[in-house]
This record gives sequence, C-alpha cells and structure tokens, in this order.
Amino acid sequence: MRIYLDSVGCRLNQSEIEKFAAQFRAAGHILVDAAGEADIVLINTCTVTVEAASDSRQKIRQASRAGKADIVVTGCWSTLEAGAAAALPGVKWVIPNVHKKDLVTDVLNLPVEKMDLEPLARQPLPGIHKRTRAFIKTQDGCDNHCTFCVTRIARGAGRSQSMEEVLADIHLALAGGTKEIVLTGVHLGSWGQDFDPPQHLKDLVNTILLKSQPRRMRLSSLEPWDLSSDFFALWQDKRMCHHLHLPLQSGCGATLRRMARKVTPESFAGLVETARRVSPEMAITTDVIVGFPGETDAEFGESLNFVRQMAFAGGHVFSYSARPGTPAARYPNQVPSKVYKERSAALRAVLAESSQTFKQRFVGQKFEVLWEGAGSFGPQGWQMEGLTDNYLRVVAWSPENRWNEVNLVELKEDRGDGLSGIII
Repeated sequence: MRIYLDSVGCRLNQSEIEKFAAQFRAAGHILVDAAGEADIVLINTCTVTVEAASDSRQKIRQASRAGKADIVVTGCWSTLEAGAAAALPGVKWVIPNVHKKDLVTDVLNLPVEKMDLEPLARQPLPGIHKRTRAFIKTQDGCDNHCTFCVTRIARGAGRSQSMEEVLADIHLALAGGTKEIVLTGVHLGSWGQDFDPPQHLKDLVNTILLKSQPRRMRLSSLEPWDLSSDFFALWQDKRMCHHLHLPLQSGCGATLRRMARKVTPESFAGLVETARRVSPEMAITTDVIVGFPGETDAEFGESLNFVRQMAFAGGHVFSYSARPGTPAARYPNQVPSKVYKERSAALRAVLAESSQTFKQRFVGQKFEVLWEGAGSFGPQGWQMEGLTDNYLRVVAWSPENRWNEVNLVELKEDRGDGLSGIII
C-alpha cells in the first residue's frame, strides 16, 4: 500500500512519524509525498494551542478531500478529543498516544511478531516533512505541572527510552547518511530520572558521543531547571551544536509563579550567563507566552524588559490559549484578545531586534552549514538553505544540489529569511 504521513506541532511528532515510516517500509509498503496518492494517510496531531488543534482538524479535512484514503489519526489533539476526531470525514482509526507503539501493527492488522523485522536504515520522508536532520525520541510524557500546559494530560507521565533504544535509532539514522542528530522529547531534560538508579541526560549524551559518530549533535527544547553547571562540560566535544532552546514563558516572577514554572528570572539569567561564558557564540532561543491570566500591564512590562535584557538569538511568541483541563483555564482575570495581540506584537518586535543583532555578529565569518533544503533552480544554480551549528539560517547559491552536505560558507548579509552566504 501507499502511505502518506503528516504531522502538526513539535519535533517529537516529527520523530514519531519518521519511526512510523520506518515500520511501514519494513512491512513492505511505499511512502508517498501527497495525501491524494495514498491508500492510508496518517496524521500526528497537536493541541498545545487553539491554533494547533485547528491545524490538526484542517489537515484531516484536507486529506479527506484529496482522495479516498483511509485516515489514521493519532497525537495529542485526537487523544483528548477522540470523539471529535472520529467524526471527521475519512477517519477510520483514532489511536491514542498510549497505543502509539503498536500503531503500525494495529493499522496493518499484523501480529506484533510480524514487525520483528530487520530494521532499515533511515530514509528522509518524502514531501513537506523531508529533513536531513534526524529527530530522535528519547522520552515521552512529563511530570511537571505547568498550569497552562495540556501536553502533560495528553502524553501522560514521564518515561524514558532506554539508552540501547536511543542508540539503535541513532545508528539507523547514521546508516542512512544523517549528518545531524537532534535529541527530542516532551521533557527532554528529565531523561533517565525514572530509571533505577536514576540517570541524567548528560549521561545519555556522553554515551552517544562515545558510541556513535554523528557529525553534529543538537539538543531540542530543555527546561532551564534541568541544567546544572557541569552539564556544559558536554560542549568540550566539538560535535555539540552551539544552540540551546530554553523556554522562558515569562520574564515576570509573579507570572512564573502562577504558571507553576520552577524557575525565576534571576536563575534563568544565571543559566544564560553560564552558557555564554562556556560558548560566546551560543545561540539561545526561547518561548514566551503573552496574556497569561492575571498578567497586568506592569507584569507584561517586566517580562518585556527581561526578554530585551536576555538578547535572545530568536524565539517564539504564543498568545495564551485556555486549554480545557488545565488549571489556568479556570483562573480569573483572563486577558482580552485585543490586549494580548498588542503585547504579542511588542514582544515579537523585541525578539526580532535581538535576533538581527545576533546574526550581525557573524557577518563576514566562516561557518560550516548543513544544507536542509534546495529551492528552485535558476540562473545562479540551486538556492540552498541550511543551518550553522549555532542555528543561523543560511541561504546560498550552488551549481550543484548539495542537499545533506556540510560545506564551509562565508556569511555575507542578513536578507530577512536568513543570512546570505558564499560556499567556499
């Protein structure tokens, strides 16, 4: 059969559809790059915000209109709203997160032992989710109780993949030609805490660096309270990408307390200072929520000023979404949409300015770039797009399609969608 895989949301969802892809391929099926060409469409949904839930429903409807495929729906939105997912046109299976491990065998109606096949080297997905970088799932679920977050409800308690499972997935990715490994999870920094005896994420990273040979190793989102000063010793290995994504959520201490975040502006600033002392070229990106219930003008001003002081290399701004089942959805003093839209615009402007300042520091320098995409072919050749290890997006022209190559590039100027560069 022909299988089309689609996803909304986080890198963990991307890692999961890549795993499904490998299992479908191992069972003898073909992956296609469009829903209209498929016999089965699988959509991994998200519900972290109202917009993500809406995007998930829209993708299901689009898949139904595109052809006559049977649709499989999984992920966080369909786990929490299984009835609504099942009622959408074309949906044949709704598989909750807790049963994802057996999703492919359930859909194909195969005994589990039939899937105990020789694992295949990673192949990038066809279509819009094609990535040179391999996103490797290290854990699932979360034991934090942030008052705004519905993901903990949808994903359940934190549980780690074994070191052997993670290493096996990495070896398959490297066998398929992957140059960069990205470790991901709902609460990546909690990896190993559910083991007996407990282990730490740095133990996993050290083992990966010892027992495999990725060209580059990147860590996805890390909660700031998971990192101690000795964690930064990892960057003694030159394969570690100089990029940390540290979700702040608010630069106001009072708002952070209402969010039940286990961090203060002061401790967050200390962590950023340590990271930059270890690596002055470290890109630190973040997530910030505006319009959290009870956020006053003064509290937002405090958060805005803190974000300005941190001089982030980039970040995502989210307008607060009241998610059913979360404590914050019941909080008084919900912020009107007009107010949080104004706050969102102000915060985006600050982050855009600091992002531009960060990029300008590196103009004229030479960096290795891993090419993630090749755009159109024109008079100058292929328009290549990729990332430096410190997460600078680079655009360059090449007479050859250099997809998945690592090239030394001289960075020239900020063109808005990335730094322009010349391949050396």
